[in-house]
Amino acid sequence: MLRVALPLLGLPLTGTAATEEPNQEPGSPREPPPGLALFRWQWHEVEAPYLVALWILVASLAKIVFHLSRKVTSLVPESCLLILLGLVLGGIVLAVAKKAEYQLEPGTFFLFLLPPIVLDSGYFMPSRLFFDNLGAILTYAVVGTLWNAFTTGAALWGLQQAGLVAPRVQAGLLDFLLFGSLISAVDPVAVLAVFEEVHVNETLFIIVFGESLLNDAVTVVLYKVCNSFVEMGSANVQATDYLKGVASLFVVSLGGAAVGLVFAFLLALTTRFTKRVRIIEPLLVFLLAYAAYLTAEMASLSAILAVTMCGLGCKKYVEANISHKSRTAVKYTMKTLASCAETVIFMLLGISAVDSSKWAWDSGLVLGTLFFILFFRALGVVLQTWVLNQFRLAPLDKIDQVVMSYGGLRGAVAFALVILLDRTKVPAKDYFVATTIVVVFFTVIVQGLTIKPLVKWLKVKRREHHKPTLNEELHEHTFDHILAAVEDVVGHHGYHYWRDRWEQFDKKYLSQLLMRRSAYRIRDQIWDVYYRLNIRDAISFVDQGGHVLSSAGLTLPSMPSRNSVAETSVTNLLRESGSGACLDLQVIDTVRSGRDREDAVMHHLLCGGLYKPRRRAFCPQTSISSPWRIFSGHKKRDPEWKVLF
Repeated sequence: MLRVALPLLGLPLTGTAATEEPNQEPGSPREPPPGLALFRWQWHEVEAPYLVALWILVASLAKIVFHLSRKVTSLVPESCLLILLGLVLGGIVLAVAKKAEYQLEPGTFFLFLLPPIVLDSGYFMPSRLFFDNLGAILTYAVVGTLWNAFTTGAALWGLQQAGLVAPRVQAGLLDFLLFGSLISAVDPVAVLAVFEEVHVNETLFIIVFGESLLNDAVTVVLYKVCNSFVEMGSANVQATDYLKGVASLFVVSLGGAAVGLVFAFLLALTTRFTKRVRIIEPLLVFLLAYAAYLTAEMASLSAILAVTMCGLGCKKYVEANISHKSRTAVKYTMKTLASCAETVIFMLLGISAVDSSKWAWDSGLVLGTLFFILFFRALGVVLQTWVLNQFRLAPLDKIDQVVMSYGGLRGAVAFALVILLDRTKVPAKDYFVATTIVVVFFTVIVQGLTIKPLVKWLKVKRREHHKPTLNEELHEHTFDHILAAVEDVVGHHGYHYWRDRWEQFDKKYLSQLLMRRSAYRIRDQIWDVYYRLNIRDAISFVDQGGHVLSSAGLTLPSMPSRNSVAETSVTNLLRESGSGACLDLQVIDTVRSGRDREDAVMHHLLCGGLYKPRRRAFCPQTSISSPWRIFSGHKKRDPEWKVLF
């Protein structure tokens, strides 16, 4: 390569030849160049990308095989099957190569595999449900993680002092606190993989999953602080160091959230100007979200929290700005990347467990860790839930507490953190690695296998798979306004008051700044419904044997022409009676009169929750006397076109 590049740069080859062939005598004949090769094997040039593609292909084929049998996937979670597959593949590689070739590297996990999973979770997270339960989520994420870390670490140190841990496990109190900080955090990948298959109710899912996302800030701070204390030595730790550790909790968490919100603002603002270059809209979503993750990681902030807040903050504006095709591309690309990353993570967890050179076994440490993480997790959930139920309108019952305690799954985050430990500073690293592997396998496999029967046996409320009707949305908005008004009247600025203020601020400033004008202007929904009903009747007309000759032949006699439609209100247009459908929809001018806009504004006022909607069946033959009557498709003909206002 160098001999080819130097002539292109205008440099001589003499020095290079002398350097490459130092033993060649000046008078000896030079060897002739090799002839033209018809075939060359260049494995080393494509080894890395080929192996990546091969692992993803194997994982995808494994998922296909798993889902061929409904009985297997209904009993065993997919994450458990992937870990078992990783164990088998790791054993095969170890038997053939006599050493473990592939491992789950912390850098690969944190920089490439974890971001798409967290972005998918944050982008598609139900924002209202998340913020409605934000107090409980923060309590479990912050107080619960601190409780689990310190109690588990202190209990393991006490176990060692009692002589139940082997003397060869050389670890002090700070070492056990460091191990407790990484083993106590609930893993978002494992929780997402198991809880999505269990289909528990939305409140229970959002609390456990939200905790697993937000406790990253606490985990990162505790891990870094304890690791720094271990490297410094307990004798050199000053009182100011403890104060810095407490302050870093706020810096890491709030800083990560701020980075995510800044990039969410940039992403929403950028997509406002992509109307003429729709092709790059999905690319911008992924690039700026990934940039938020890398920026937070570079600044030693909570990267998981950054990308979560970026997805939460930008979705409303991005979805309004980008086209329908771009929304579809973003959705399925994000789901595909998250699924592939999750699959590879669980496979590599199984493969990494085969390498016995990186871990050492101690039964007392393993059994003590399993007992303490389960016991202190359950005790912490009970105590925190008792406090939270004093303030919640819908308290969490005992069954919910059992599922929350049992659903504290550990996963790849704990394994990656324990691999990062320095063996020279933490002599018991090998024992901690073995214990972490056992904890991950126990929580993902044993608890993952038994959580679904447990949910059925306890008769936990399951998730309802249906979109809310307009009647439900109307009453929900009505109660939001009533509760905000009550809080305003009594002078108590509570959750509903601030949410109402935020919605007003968003409508007045943010939406107008981050959305293009066509995205947030008031739409005439009556006109849209009329358009859709005509499309439906047109399709029905053609399916029943109608022949499309020309647009003029299919226009109803009662439909107004383009010249006169601007002077016709929506009310008069819908009063027109006729049979069949108007297939030539271009005869309807999209520029409405002042009366039409007034009708649309009044319709939206009614839609905001002032009146209870009434169901009326729509029939083209029926005369309609008011523009805000309730339209719905005929139940027997097309129930999916029911539209309520």
